[in-house]
Amino acid sequence: MDKSYLKETSDFLAEYMTSMLGAGVHTSRVVRNSKRLGEALGVTVNISTFQKAAIITVGGREEDGQVITRVVDIPAYPISFEWNADLSALSWAAYDNNYSLEKVKDEFRRILSKPKMNPLFVMLMTGLANASFCRLFGGNIWAMLIVFTSTLVGFYVRQHLTRKKVNHFIVFIVSAFIASLCASSALSLGLVSAEIALATSVLYLVPGVPLLNGILDVADGHVLIGFSRLVNAFLLIICIAIGMSMTLMLVKDSLL
Repeated sequence: MDKSYLKETSDFLAEYMTSMLGAGVHTSRVVRNSKRLGEALGVTVNISTFQKAAIITVGGREEDGQVITRVVDIPAYPISFEWNADLSALSWAAYDNNYSLEKVKDEFRRILSKPKMNPLFVMLMTGLANASFCRLFGGNIWAMLIVFTSTLVGFYVRQHLTRKKVNHFIVFIVSAFIASLCASSALSLGLVSAEIALATSVLYLVPGVPLLNGILDVADGHVLIGFSRLVNAFLLIICIAIGMSMTLMLVKDSLL
């Protein structure tokens, strides 16, 4: 096998793998897809993953004895189920249709360059979801409106701080504080379901995907990255609690 082809293929597979890991795909799926894509391109693939970096080894035919190893950082992309589905589908398409490396790379670039969901739309849907949780837990229509508004404000703060590349733990503390502080207005208005509004205003911050991925990774034998993801998720939950605690310290008299 041509060494330049092997090098180009290993560089592409490293980027493919880290794109999936960074977008919130659990490790077993990343490994399966990368191996399948490697097989379609005529190479063997072995992967070791960690929280912020991954090691990929790409080899040619056994008789050649050619092996290339890459140690690459995992970028922090927003969680994207669309990338998850499209990049997985790409590995199957390449495997079933014998795509060339250039064809696979073109499709990969097309997937990554697709327009992202409008942030305003995401913010509105998140607000509606939190308001729905408020209703599910027994909140009335006024509590739902307060939760909806509080979520919009908190989510906007989160988006703004994330764009400024502020540490994500600080982002969670500040976002939880702002959202719960806005929701505490339900206490001032004397709403019966004020406590429900306060509790549900921060649910948009709960790191469900990292928690689920961590459990799946541990169950599948990827213990290191699994526990890393779980620890990170638990730290984010603690940050949410800190943000809410700051609000409760300010409004504690209204709760008594």
